[in-house]
Amino acid sequence: MISSIKNFKMEVNEDFIKKAEILKPILHESINYPQNIVKINKTQNDYEVIKLKKASNISEFSMGKGDSIYLDFGDHNVGYLSFKIKSVGSPPDAPAHIKIKLGEHPCEIVEESSSYNGAISSSWIQEEFLHIDVLPTEISMPRRYAFRYVEINVLDTSPKYKIVIESIYCKSVTSGDRKLVDNIKCNDKELEEIDKIALKTMEDCMQYVFEDGPKRDRRLWLGDLRLQALTNYATFKNYDLVKRCLYLFAGVTQNEKRVGACIFTEPKISVDDTTLLDYSLFFITSLYDYYIETKDKDTLIDLWKTAYHQIELAEINIDENGLLKDSEEWWCFIDWQENLNKQASCQAILIYVLKQAIFISNELEDKLHKNKLTLLLNKVIEGAKNYLWDSQKKFFVSGSKKQISWASQVWFVLANILSKEENKSLLERLKKENPKINMVTPYMNHYYVEALIQCNMMEEAKEYIKYYWGGMVKLGADCFWELFDPNNIYVSPYGSRIINSYCHAWSCTPSYIIRKYYTN
Repeated sequence: MISSIKNFKMEVNEDFIKKAEILKPILHESINYPQNIVKINKTQNDYEVIKLKKASNISEFSMGKGDSIYLDFGDHNVGYLSFKIKSVGSPPDAPAHIKIKLGEHPCEIVEESSSYNGAISSSWIQEEFLHIDVLPTEISMPRRYAFRYVEINVLDTSPKYKIVIESIYCKSVTSGDRKLVDNIKCNDKELEEIDKIALKTMEDCMQYVFEDGPKRDRRLWLGDLRLQALTNYATFKNYDLVKRCLYLFAGVTQNEKRVGACIFTEPKISVDDTTLLDYSLFFITSLYDYYIETKDKDTLIDLWKTAYHQIELAEINIDENGLLKDSEEWWCFIDWQENLNKQASCQAILIYVLKQAIFISNELEDKLHKNKLTLLLNKVIEGAKNYLWDSQKKFFVSGSKKQISWASQVWFVLANILSKEENKSLLERLKKENPKINMVTPYMNHYYVEALIQCNMMEEAKEYIKYYWGGMVKLGADCFWELFDPNNIYVSPYGSRIINSYCHAWSCTPSYIIRKYYTN
């Protein structure tokens, strides 16, 4: 469940915002042209994109009322679309009325957007209706888009003339400098292809902040940031962008100085009213990871008070048995699996984060907070072992119905409260028994791979990357998606997959994992 905080108000630390704005990056620009004119056919399983002609021949096509042209830019783009348009035939005696539709995935182009009635706003669908009064002209569309495919549909002209698109291009933007990223060699062509696509996913999400998705939601989300930062350390090494994002989260907080789940950067820096317990705790993890990578102690000192306070806020929800209460008084994300009970997963995340917080307190010689954190850690570990571990079923259970899920087991392996041998056996048992409450997002699947690696199950982790992210590659992905269920490619928490994001930050981590563990 995602929920808004009650009686929301924003608290601002101007000093932190100033430090963040100093670190605002310069965007790199490139001009990209469509590669092919295509048609898109419905197949038994999905859609097939068929090349018709090179897009350099676009000026050969004249279009009247009811005509369309489909363009394939050959790769994912994030940027601003411009085109030159003219009339042919008699002088235009009426405006040209056209619709432009842009999509990251063919389904966004072909499926009718007018039929969408999902859980989030249809305004995320990338389509524009233009009346063009004067021809010829050049139009630069002001909105930033994320797309590979473009449909231009002529709604009307007049019987006396047709239109021709003389040229069309995208000015793509990113704060990621690809020249700084080394190519990899791992003697595995499939992993190299997955790394290439993961890197592109990362690059297109690097804007003025680490966005979660350049199509949707175009915001800085903390759960995504944690994974983007790890991938960044293995690739672009843009430490200032991570530091900027950390200061933004600490600079605009919610009630009681709670770190919000996400940040808006326009028209001004502001925190959303969405509150997620796991995400606020991951502020500590993100700070910990940043310090491990950079040894930037000044930032650690600056942000430690904000970080520590997130544990104080979480502790309010711990009962006398050391358990995170299974109630609707708090919300967390974990995964888009709608049937998931999140008590156990979030308890494990708290344990995971407390260990990192203790490390930070030790680095800062903060003995008072270290002692408090250690006592709390022992309490919640004992609570988990006493009340969440089912010694008969050999699984961690969650909630009043003692639910067994993939997420609960994965997060307790990462929390590392059992021995390494017990953790490995737990993952082996998880795979064998395959509880029906599975994982849906690349976000949760990343943590499963991390759990495998933590248990030295390196071959299993590699094969799972090939199975999961490689599954998207086989379906034609040029960036990795927000959601992917190999057993249901139509999955969406929003009611329709045309609103899904097909370039999403939390999907970029194969580049981090492959480069850290599987290169020569």
